[in-house]
Amino acid sequence: MTAVSPDASRIWTAARGPVLIGVIILFTAVVITLLRGGGEGGSLDPRSYQPEGSHAVAALLERNGVRVEPTDDVSSVEGATLFVTHPALIDPARLADLSRRAAATVLLAPPTGKSPLKVETRDPGCPLAAKAGPATAGGFVYEGEQRCYDSTLVRTGTVTTIGFSSIFTNRDLDEEGNAALALALLGQYDRLVWYLPSAADRSQQKSFTDLIPDGWKFGAWQLGIAAVVIALWRARRLGRVVTEPLPVVVRAAETVEGRARLYRRSHASGHAASVLRQASRDRLAGLLGLPAGEDPSAEIARRTSRSAAGVRTLLYDDDAPVDDRGLVALADELDALENEVRKG
Repeated sequence: MTAVSPDASRIWTAARGPVLIGVIILFTAVVITLLRGGGEGGSLDPRSYQPEGSHAVAALLERNGVRVEPTDDVSSVEGATLFVTHPALIDPARLADLSRRAAATVLLAPPTGKSPLKVETRDPGCPLAAKAGPATAGGFVYEGEQRCYDSTLVRTGTVTTIGFSSIFTNRDLDEEGNAALALALLGQYDRLVWYLPSAADRSQQKSFTDLIPDGWKFGAWQLGIAAVVIALWRARRLGRVVTEPLPVVVRAAETVEGRARLYRRSHASGHAASVLRQASRDRLAGLLGLPAGEDPSAEIARRTSRSAAGVRTLLYDDDAPVDDRGLVALADELDALENEVRKG
């Protein structure tokens, strides 16, 4: 008999390549997602000395009497300036609540902007930034009550929205009026809460899957479908068990010995005992002229000196534990019983 169904090892061999690729891509996406955002040494981090960091502007603020508090979990903003480096990572309702509680709020490049402009030196064009003068400005354009730098910096009430980050970085702080503008925006009060939202921010009302970019999700779905298709292609087709003629003649004794060795290797003494009892019952039914499946215990007891209960126990007690030595003893007892029936 030959089985055409695929086993687990064949399926794994066919699918492990695509599965491994998918795991690597997923792991990379997780690492990138967790590293993106605030954290010491990251972009716009007031503790970072890297070109894209913001240690220089934080040092200037502290030199001018402003206490800088970098955080990724805002607990108190009352009486302080709130600077949010990645507003898109915060739930809009929570962001609105923080803005109401803070004395002043500065939002950096929120996703509500439109028509991005080239980042270059621009004149303020408004009283709000007149003292700062020309600065490296550009990025998103916003609507607001006061508009500066071609509407890439606007203020409505106590909320200032700015579409460019260059004035806050170590690399560009000393260009044009960048430092003056950064101090004017972030130094409005003697306390600055520098909010660095990230994937680890406990205030977010987003699930882990919401943080994974849509492109990664689409790619993961494609890889999953490809893995299933490859597994179906490489796996052997499912079907019923069919018989095949053997290329050689195998002696019955060799078949019995081979099966016995398999039972012994797998320590299946109990199963082997059940097979011996079933074979003995079939032979005894033939000797006694009984239908297949009928209990021969009573007829055997009538023809021999054994009790019906003892015969039934010998032929049907498959629940009794048995080891290799007990298996040999069981075979001898069954042989003896069959010999008694033949003689009787």
